[in-house]
Amino acid sequence: MMFEATLLAGVYRVKPRVFGDSRGFFLESWNAEVFRAAGFDLEFVQDNHSRSAHGILRGMHYQTEHTQGKLVRVTAGEVFDVVVDLRRSSPTLGQWHGEYLNAENHHMLWVPPGFAHGFYVTSDYADFQYKCTDIYHPASEVSLAWDDPTVAIEWPLADGELPQLSGKDAQGMAWRDVPLFD
Repeated sequence: MMFEATLLAGVYRVKPRVFGDSRGFFLESWNAEVFRAAGFDLEFVQDNHSRSAHGILRGMHYQTEHTQGKLVRVTAGEVFDVVVDLRRSSPTLGQWHGEYLNAENHHMLWVPPGFAHGFYVTSDYADFQYKCTDIYHPASEVSLAWDDPTVAIEWPLADGELPQLSGKDAQGMAWRDVPLFD
């Protein structure tokens, strides 16, 4: 596996080795020893899988308690995946990173605790899978407004149409109001 730093400290693009032939392909999406050797000593406690249709935006979520690190990937379709730095002590506080994850490039993104995370589906549908370092804790979940003008995420919206949002995401908090991490 290759681990490539992004412009946000702690966020990494992970490129697994893909072995393919006429029958299909094989890749190793998680190996504790390989990650540990690269400096990531992670313990995952929960795996999640969501399927979403074209034009759906999920996020920008995080938890103030039971903060989660996430190893995210797409196994069918494509998404534009985004993280926002919420760490007060970080030189990239309030900045975002976005990239396409899809079933063809097999890239993954390591999102450490201290970031809001979300994605927008650019294909007909997408299967999105992620491993989490802590449990889902709905009582402490926060949703940063996907369209907050201070953060100014450049979503690749289809034909400029507004994304489909859950009620929670439609009521996301403004940047000035979200709780930050030390």
